[in-house]
Amino acid sequence: MTLLGIPILTLLIVLPIVGGLVVALLPKSAESQAKHVAFAIALLEFAASIPLWFGYQPGGPAFQFVENLPWIPGIGASWHLGIDGLSIFLVLLTTALSALAILGSFSAIHERTRAYYMLLLMLEGAMIGTFLALDMVVFYFFWEAMLVPMYLLIGVWGGQERIRAAVKFFLYTMAGSVLMLVAILWIYFLHFQQTGTYTTDLLQLYQTNVPLGAQTWLFLAFAVAFAIKVPMWPFHTWLPLAHVEAPTAGSVILAAVLLKMGTYGFMRFAMPLFPNAAYAMAPVINLLAVIGIIYGALVAMVQPDLKKLVAYSSVSHLGFCMLGMFAFNSPGWAGSLMQMINHGISTGALFLLVGVIYERRHTRLIAEFGGLWKVIPVYSAIFMVVMLSSIGLPGTNGFIGEFLVLLGAFQMPDNRIWAILAATGVILSACYMLWMYQRVIFGTITNAANEALKDLTPREVAVFIPLLALIFWIGLFPNPILTRMQPSIDYQLEFIRTRALDQREHAARQAIGALLPAPGVQATTGTGAPR
Repeated sequence: MTLLGIPILTLLIVLPIVGGLVVALLPKSAESQAKHVAFAIALLEFAASIPLWFGYQPGGPAFQFVENLPWIPGIGASWHLGIDGLSIFLVLLTTALSALAILGSFSAIHERTRAYYMLLLMLEGAMIGTFLALDMVVFYFFWEAMLVPMYLLIGVWGGQERIRAAVKFFLYTMAGSVLMLVAILWIYFLHFQQTGTYTTDLLQLYQTNVPLGAQTWLFLAFAVAFAIKVPMWPFHTWLPLAHVEAPTAGSVILAAVLLKMGTYGFMRFAMPLFPNAAYAMAPVINLLAVIGIIYGALVAMVQPDLKKLVAYSSVSHLGFCMLGMFAFNSPGWAGSLMQMINHGISTGALFLLVGVIYERRHTRLIAEFGGLWKVIPVYSAIFMVVMLSSIGLPGTNGFIGEFLVLLGAFQMPDNRIWAILAATGVILSACYMLWMYQRVIFGTITNAANEALKDLTPREVAVFIPLLALIFWIGLFPNPILTRMQPSIDYQLEFIRTRALDQREHAARQAIGALLPAPGVQATTGTGAPR
């Protein structure tokens, strides 16, 4: 499929990057218009992504809208892009949330606006490239490229500790990326040894027979990179600071999209490339996931800062994604993917709501508020819906993802304890969210500064209407999403199971072959005499 004569997937990557350059090259006299130009480009990008929803065929080819062109023939790298049920919704989530994040920034950014919106658009292009890449070089290029815009967004437009937050974010992510690069090179040369051809094509690397002894180390190299991004406990320590110090749009994109690159990375790369190691490491991953669910909820409960509370809630919610994924069954994977989407919508909306109140009061401390329903009822009503969706109220988007994850976890043989422990995270999330909402919205107005607060403007209402629509649509009618993702889930799970069996059989044949004499060589006795 092409749009404007350009293949649609390439267009989705190139459009925001070129749009960012256009914004950056606006004359200084048009500085105030940069936000409008950036929003128009982001809307155009979202419109360009809509054909993916209507053109995608559930049960069709494993990857659709495929583009595969030579890029660096010398190393076997190609511009290989494709989309399936695992990635299509993450791409749509990225295009939708990027446009809303830009619209939500109109009244928040007043300095270096051209550079700010340029970085947001370029970040969008890099994130989409990461989700679409089916070549390891292309994937790694975009994985690293997205660090720079986010680093600058935090470091230039962040809060008082923005430099420390930006450096910590960059160093943590880079540390994991280096380990992943080593593993990519290892499997790249192993594939050459087995086939005699150099390639970085992911679908060909899937067929590489990785020795069982090496799989654990290679899986861990990928897993650390992705766990930092998720973020899993105990790799999460960069996240609260980055969220608190980032500008509102940066926090929205970080929570809604960037964290999903870690969970997506496990599904697309770590688990199918090293399936036996993934099965072997499942108990460890599940333990860390459950710790993250409970720990994130408990720490969120005692936070005095609204933004930090939402940040720690992400640690808890993303733990559900990992738990469902490593259940290795269809309900678990469906729940994990739904939780990725739903967390992006609900937590993105929460960060936008925190940004709205911060612009008016210049504080995020919960103790500074109270009684806001009497002053800003529209804001309070929207906050209530988003808060309830975050804790998984039935009828909202948050319920279906957590329900499927717990269903998948209960189906794990002899491991139902993980589901039981994870279910306490649902209770704890209700505790800290409801308590936070009660202190901020209800009660009497104890701070005179809150009496003059203005309710949401039409522009701010326009930001939240699409998010509210998604909250109820997914909560009440999840089937259109589930039917599109299910064939890809079944295919990927079956592939992982089959490759795990194939690799064990390959290792067994090699072990048996090592015990047999070479063809044409007589076996000898211990003294060297022929038998």
